[in-house]
Amino acid sequence: MPTTLAEAGLSQDLITQLILKMLHFGADQTGSELARKLGLEFSVIEPALDFLKRSHQCEVFGGVVGGPTFSYRITDAGRRRALLFLEQSQYVGVAPVPLAQYRAYMDTYRAGIVSTVTRDRVRKAFSHLVISDKVLDQVGPAIAAGHSMFVYGPPGNGKTVIAQAIRNLMDGEIAIPHAIEVEGQIIRMFDPVNHEPLPEAAVSSSWVRGEGGDTRWVRCKRPMVMVGGELTMQALELSYSPTTGFYNAPVQAMANGGVLVIDDFGRQQCSPRELLNRWIVPLESRVDFLSLQTGQKFDLPFMVLVVFATNIKPQELVDEAFLRRIHYKVFAESPSPGDFERIFRDYCELKGLTFDSSLTDHLIANYFRPRGISLRGCLPRDLIEQALAHAEYVGAPRELTIELLEAACAGYFVDDTENARA
Repeated sequence: MPTTLAEAGLSQDLITQLILKMLHFGADQTGSELARKLGLEFSVIEPALDFLKRSHQCEVFGGVVGGPTFSYRITDAGRRRALLFLEQSQYVGVAPVPLAQYRAYMDTYRAGIVSTVTRDRVRKAFSHLVISDKVLDQVGPAIAAGHSMFVYGPPGNGKTVIAQAIRNLMDGEIAIPHAIEVEGQIIRMFDPVNHEPLPEAAVSSSWVRGEGGDTRWVRCKRPMVMVGGELTMQALELSYSPTTGFYNAPVQAMANGGVLVIDDFGRQQCSPRELLNRWIVPLESRVDFLSLQTGQKFDLPFMVLVVFATNIKPQELVDEAFLRRIHYKVFAESPSPGDFERIFRDYCELKGLTFDSSLTDHLIANYFRPRGISLRGCLPRDLIEQALAHAEYVGAPRELTIELLEAACAGYFVDDTENARA
């Protein structure tokens, strides 16, 4: 926890703006309350409060011990100034971390990571999935090396869940700033949708909280951010809101220190070539370049394991130059009949159903093979759910039968009989 403005790396003008906006929106507040809301020590904000008192933009109307206990109230002059500040930026909240401090933290964090990914740990992390050793021995080294990867193969074979399970191997925690400050501009970094805070230690009630660490940062699990067909090129750049006057970080910055899963790659609104050209420099240099509205460019650490999950062949999406930068390509193969039976049995146990191997044997021999239907990892889950829904509809007992599964298949698969007759 910084105890001076210099240690916080922020200007007194920025602290003054944040205090005035807080007093404008909130009721009268004590010095310690303002410091807590800004995530700073009182000693850091005290010079700004003294300036506001001298310039008659706020006044003290209570408190007996000292600055932290004084109650501060905004004046009419302060309210007029606050409104001017709000026209420029409506950011009100925890004070930002300067870009230099964020860079230094990420560099230290990167240097401190020691890979503990072993074959045994990979198998444990993926134990809830039925995946061949061949596939696991492709995924494991990629995670251990921290390299991005393509996970490709036919639809329904668990590419997305493979990408999600990678997070189970991301050890440790990471500190994410509520916001960072770049050239006087504020960029919001912490996102409660994509970041999972760790339980907070008991917060001291004393006025000086320096022993507890810098509360401008949030201790989180290493993030996993997932985007799909909705991804656009704009999502990879700073998002500026003219209404609020501050920025939101792009998806790759929110995923820093963790995993970014691009699901259904190749089906985004932008072309794969555009998207991949945007990634070439960050993937190789581990540095991303972003631009402010003013045109000012700055670099941000890029410490992200990017997983491109697709059911399109990689060579149909990208050229050789980009494939070279993605060192690992993992083929999510279709399950064997034995694996299919294991997946079916596991899902029966999950749903509290009795498993009978004759059901899977019948499906494979009498339904899938005659119709040329390939086995897929998603089929047991989908067909069991549809069979149970059909049983409830017709008032049958909640148990799997050949008749129920065939009814589920009839509603699940496309019947080309009419086309064949035509």
